[in-house]
Amino acid sequence: MNGQPELYKKLKELEISYTYHEHPPAPTIEIAMQYWKDLNASHCKNLFFRNHKGNKHYLVILEHKQNLDIHSLEKILKQGKISFASEKRMIKYLGLTPGSVSPFGLINDIHHEVIVFIDQNLKSSKTISFHPNINTASLIIEFDDFMNFLTDCGNSFRFINMIEK
Repeated sequence: MNGQPELYKKLKELEISYTYHEHPPAPTIEIAMQYWKDLNASHCKNLFFRNHKGNKHYLVILEHKQNLDIHSLEKILKQGKISFASEKRMIKYLGLTPGSVSPFGLINDIHHEVIVFIDQNLKSSKTISFHPNINTASLIIEFDDFMNFLTDCGNSFRFINMIEK
């Protein structure tokens, strides 16, 4: 299996079962959708941002077909202007490279610096899918197991209503 061995060790430790689906590299949602068509799960878009000062980092998780209005997100976060984080920041805080952003990367955020925002619409999902920290596969897990994983990581998280425009 591709991905970080630490991730699979953590999933086993938390007794989280998953379904592993290997596919060619899928660095964008558009490409990944080709490989998700037969997978029964809520597939997610994971966006990594920083605030204007560069001292706060946010992982935003939403359903893959949903559009995100960054200005509306800025109002929700009340942190001023945000922008996409650089590759250097992705590596530093999540241990990931562009095209592989996933909440599973939170296992690398040992100081719990990344704040996670999850679209509240995902709460109704039975299963949810993410890259296993590499974009050549997708893991499907139960939504409740995802919440257990997130809680175990220790990062601050909250559900928000993402606003589309």
